[in-house]
Amino acid sequence: MKYSEILFDVADHIATITLNRPDRMNAFTGTMMREVIDAFDQTDADDDVRAVIVTGAGRAFCAGADLGAGGSTFAKGGSDVQTDIGVPRDGGGLTSLRIYNSKKPVIGAINGASVGVGVTMTLPMDIRLASEHAKFGFVFGRRGIVPEACSSWFLPRVVGISQAVEWCYSGRVFPAQEALDGGLVRSLHAADDLIPAARVIAADIAENSAPVSVALTRQLMWRMLGADHPMEAHKADSRGILERGRSADAKEGVESFLEKRAANYTNRVSDELPDLFPEWVDPEFS
Repeated sequence: MKYSEILFDVADHIATITLNRPDRMNAFTGTMMREVIDAFDQTDADDDVRAVIVTGAGRAFCAGADLGAGGSTFAKGGSDVQTDIGVPRDGGGLTSLRIYNSKKPVIGAINGASVGVGVTMTLPMDIRLASEHAKFGFVFGRRGIVPEACSSWFLPRVVGISQAVEWCYSGRVFPAQEALDGGLVRSLHAADDLIPAARVIAADIAENSAPVSVALTRQLMWRMLGADHPMEAHKADSRGILERGRSADAKEGVESFLEKRAANYTNRVSDELPDLFPEWVDPEFS
């Protein structure tokens, strides 16, 4: 796919997806949705990619849905994608579900305004860093709609139910320090330091951890948020220890440690990812 509303780059095992409508503060459109989903398809398939950074061009991360249609912006629902749920599927939700299903760890580098879908799409990202000048807002109530992008599932799990409902009920825009204090972001950075800080985290993962192990760990962590008993984690962990324990990566991980050298992990995420969740029914997300 040729991209017109995002930029996509891979360097040093790190993919960077940049929302790229700076003249519109990277306002979210159907085209941007399709391009972001396609970019994550690319990162999953590329074994050279070991981590993904998502950021925005210009002074905003994403200022929310493009409101160019005026009062009728949301009249037809969230997107033109139809499925058996009976209504048009929310475009922010399609994006969030694709990020949730990423096989690579995802780091949000929130460089500016992050409002509406501009903040809810970051919730399934694993680590969120923000510029000290960033602003956030779950503004849906102030636009006469409701939170989307699966945020009623993600947000309470990220920040707790009390903080989640306070931000969503009021719909107010709040500063980066409040996002940090509320647990929405990991750390705040000067504007020029944000991407370098995100790349340090991504590089640490890319250079030191087995990609298949990272992909499985990501599945374990996110999927167990919805499990009803720790036995579900025990079953998946047990499969994981068995499958990974007899892999070339496990042998290399132990031997490189004992020999005090850097590891060279050879198992591939694209075609060597074991299934730790045979009972898991993964709903259609695209």
